[in-house]
Amino acid sequence: MSMTLISVNVSQPVEVAHGNTSVTTGIFKRPVMGAVAVRRLNIDGDGQADLVNHGGESKAVYAYSLDHYDYWREALSRDEMPYGLFGENLTVAGLDEAQLCVGDKLEIGDALFTISQPRVPCFKLGIRFADKRMPRLFALSLRTGFYLRVLKEGNIKAGDSVDVVAKGDGSLSVRLLFDAYLKPNDRDALRLLARAMEIPELSTEWRRHIGERLARRLGPGWS
Repeated sequence: MSMTLISVNVSQPVEVAHGNTSVTTGIFKRPVMGAVAVRRLNIDGDGQADLVNHGGESKAVYAYSLDHYDYWREALSRDEMPYGLFGENLTVAGLDEAQLCVGDKLEIGDALFTISQPRVPCFKLGIRFADKRMPRLFALSLRTGFYLRVLKEGNIKAGDSVDVVAKGDGSLSVRLLFDAYLKPNDRDALRLLARAMEIPELSTEWRRHIGERLARRLGPGWS
């Protein structure tokens, strides 16, 4: 699998109108030029407004596929789609959620990351696109991108190769995991979610949500 970092995108939180009120969001990412430092909790120049649902060690950096942009141009009849439109920090050519797995380790520049979970869209994606359908369309497309935990801080820049240097335990693809997450009453999906719980790199947030679902569906002795 050949992958290339096309753009590094950051933003500070801004306040925007939402219905009759306003919300603060860091989803309005913009490309930056040159080398950028990756820290344990974020990329230099980037910020998250809602630290309960965004950010933290397991969601320090968000990566999305450049390849998906053409899909959305057609699906939304939209030509203007700048890098960072999906709120991603890293726009990556060749990124494929069907091939990359939770726990895979990715080397970019001199930084090292591990895939921790798929992205679950929230209403702020609808704000970014000025289209309230967008969170649902995004989820159903299974083109989620994924969050990364920073294992080694370093510098990255557009043009860097994105290399899989180790595969995650369980070989559970990001897309397969997210698809199972969308099927709360499917027994096969529940079995797959149980498999996900065995992957050490799975984020604490997803481990909690999956554990709660398995306990509800399969009973307290599911494990």
